[in-house]
Amino acid sequence: MITRLLVANRGEIARRVIATCRALGVATVAVHSDADADAPFVAEADLAVRLPGNAPTETYLRVDLILDAARRTGADAVHPGYGFLAENAEFAAAVTDAGLTWVGPPAKAIAAMGDKVAAKALLADAGVPMLPTWTEPDEVTDFPALVKASAGGGGRGMRIVADPAGLAEAVASARREAAAAFGDGTVFVERYVERGRHVEVQVFGDTHGTVVALGERDCSIQRRHQKIVEEAPAVLPDGVRQRLHEAAVAAARAVGYVGAGTVEFLLAPDGRFFFLEMNTRLQVEHPVTEAVTGLDLVRLQLLVAEGGPLPLAATPPPDGHAIEVRLCAEDPAHDYRPATGVLHRFAVPQVAGEFATTKGLRLDSGVADGSTVGVHYDSMLAKLVAWAPTRAEATRLLAGALARAELHGVTTNRDLLVRVLRSPAFGAAEVDTGFLDRHPDVFAPLLPADELPLAALAAALASAAARRATAPVLAGLPSGWRNVPSFPQVTRYAGPDGDEIEVRYRLDRTGALAECAVSSAVTLVQAAPDRVVLDVDGVRRAYSVHRVGSQVFVDGPDGAASLTELPRFPLPTAELAAGSLLAPLPGAVARVHVEVGQRVAAGDLLLTLEAMKLEHPVLAPADGVVAELPVPAGGQVDTGAVLAVVTTPEETAS
Repeated sequence: MITRLLVANRGEIARRVIATCRALGVATVAVHSDADADAPFVAEADLAVRLPGNAPTETYLRVDLILDAARRTGADAVHPGYGFLAENAEFAAAVTDAGLTWVGPPAKAIAAMGDKVAAKALLADAGVPMLPTWTEPDEVTDFPALVKASAGGGGRGMRIVADPAGLAEAVASARREAAAAFGDGTVFVERYVERGRHVEVQVFGDTHGTVVALGERDCSIQRRHQKIVEEAPAVLPDGVRQRLHEAAVAAARAVGYVGAGTVEFLLAPDGRFFFLEMNTRLQVEHPVTEAVTGLDLVRLQLLVAEGGPLPLAATPPPDGHAIEVRLCAEDPAHDYRPATGVLHRFAVPQVAGEFATTKGLRLDSGVADGSTVGVHYDSMLAKLVAWAPTRAEATRLLAGALARAELHGVTTNRDLLVRVLRSPAFGAAEVDTGFLDRHPDVFAPLLPADELPLAALAAALASAAARRATAPVLAGLPSGWRNVPSFPQVTRYAGPDGDEIEVRYRLDRTGALAECAVSSAVTLVQAAPDRVVLDVDGVRRAYSVHRVGSQVFVDGPDGAASLTELPRFPLPTAELAAGSLLAPLPGAVARVHVEVGQRVAAGDLLLTLEAMKLEHPVLAPADGVVAELPVPAGGQVDTGAVLAVVTTPEETAS
């Protein structure tokens, strides 16, 4: 029986495993890099061991350090979580060889499914339907095609190619990204199915010969081939569910599978489905399966690892509907690139439980107030899961909680997720992997542009209330009040897109709004340092205001705004050269594709920035000439660093 479990992972999944262990009375050990020393999962484990090393990502890949941590702490079992070493057959074998219990499938099964090309051949012989696949780019005969990494997942190393002309560059780019993410740049190409749906089946096996399907999940809504919305059960055509489950169980039996695994399929519009891959671990989206089955999948993993039989022999009928969203640190203003910073506030309303099966809202997060989101790891902050008796109720519950969440300090994809959930197409279950491409309206921010001035007014009034509350004298007088009416108060903010917003207002001797540049129909109901209530055209609107330094976070009834108060008397700053392209986040220049003096056209690829396990192309904003390339390939940069300068003919002439 397992008594002390080492979790060979970090963040949200480490907290998830620790939560179940705590409920079962199993002691836990966390391992962590220097970058994660103050992370919540480290504090929640019974014991924690630092993994030394200068590269925070690579420390979690050091098998020798992890096994040494298990020996030093007396751990008798290892859970790999997902990512890092979770699907590494050599790690699984090393854990077993060290006399520890491995909470996962046999190393042989991991190896069999780890090479996706070989896995396809093996499962095709078992009767699992397959898409046309090519291992050499010059053999591809059918387009559009999809380039995929052979060793890995999470959308990394994937590229859609419309025609033969773009295949070579797509393969080269996919190889680089796969090598960076998984240490293996091998890729293959398969036929791309347009308007296909990504549907996966949760399978579970034990050492007594039982293999069952625990239902399916629809994970079709994706951005850059990474899932952002998942639900269970999937809305499927008649007869498809049983065939999917049978194919998944056949795939698991073909490799002698034990433990939790996921068999992923592509469902075509005509009802046919094709094997994509098998993930030999617990999936990120496992909570939706737990919600509709009532099962704790981590508990089942431990039970099976100890040699016990699964407590069920058939697929349980789903109870209600569950939907999960992945809340990520991303910048909508820069094509949803990963974002970094300090998470000053992370508060989601109505949460019924964390890291455990529950009715209503469940939150699985890797962060808390004050967490630093750096460049070393994946951008996912948390998963929010809603369970309700029906799909429509679950959708409404999840969208409402997300919209009201206070997420301050790091930009996120929250608005996109709410827009998706509230879209008519999602409500009608009209989803597939191209959903976001066909519904560009979901990328609009929740807060309408014409309501941003109201949010800025609330920020200014809250700041004035805070100053009055701490004033040593005359604290009861309205801000800026004079016996003789004078100029209004003026506060300037930088808005979410960087544009300047000017707020002008004046209060009378009673504290009421005597003048307001936003609208003559605005009256002040209440102004406190953290809450402002305005009456706008006869409708009261309450705003929550949170200030950190010059940053002001305003949460209103229709959306949130992050503002930066500008100094009244700004200091002179160095002016950037015209045509400067700046780094949107810290990273390394992976490749430089042009030379100084080279003529480029708008949209040409200038260089590639590598950060948070992804490649970010830097494109020419207009036709012109490359004037500067200050950072060579391999150079490290911080946010805002100049990556290139492209001068246009107009700028050259001036």
